[in-house]
Amino acid sequence: MMHTIPDLNSSSHPNQPILQAGKPLAEAKAALILIHGRGANAQTILGLHTVLPHPDLIYLAPNAEEGSWYPYSFLSPIEQNEPYLSEALQMIADLVAHVEAAGIPPEKIILGGFSQGACLASEFVARHARRYGGLLVFSGGVIGPFGTPRAYPGSLDGTPVFIGCSDVDAHIPLARVHETTEVFTRLGARVTEKIYPGMGHTVIKNEVDHALEIVKEVTRSNGTGI
Repeated sequence: MMHTIPDLNSSSHPNQPILQAGKPLAEAKAALILIHGRGANAQTILGLHTVLPHPDLIYLAPNAEEGSWYPYSFLSPIEQNEPYLSEALQMIADLVAHVEAAGIPPEKIILGGFSQGACLASEFVARHARRYGGLLVFSGGVIGPFGTPRAYPGSLDGTPVFIGCSDVDAHIPLARVHETTEVFTRLGARVTEKIYPGMGHTVIKNEVDHALEIVKEVTRSNGTGI
């Protein structure tokens, strides 16, 4: 179903819908926040809930205004994508806070995205390092030109991270994928990086299989009732 979360009205995408699938937020024990890519919408990325199923999980997908979170390539100077980048990152922060306020702790929140959405999710987690349920990076990486300082504070404290990408992706340089793996490893995440020879700019079953392992880990019983 579709609804708008009022707490996000201060972001760059006021009154844009938050699509929801799975368990209602008040009843869910864990959450998967999915961020769509450029030119797509929340409905497309929310389709992943059918291949990453769990009965106690809520799936939330925000929608970017006009299909884009920021205007230029994620490799452009960061200031060129402002203020849109900061506002999009704040939108994710608002959504995470909304989920936490409903009683779901950060270690039960998975963030993920594809393409521009994967870049945004990566940058958010790097800038707000703590123990999350997981991070799913489908064809993306941390944001900014090569040489951008990566001295992010905090610790991911064992957060499982999956990074999957083609070796010849026209939008995501392989060097940036490796740099992203290094960033999250330094922050204390448990990183799985998978490079797929000749794969297009897409999400394939093997990536979904790795993501499903993270979903299973987050929803495994550990005294929370899941």
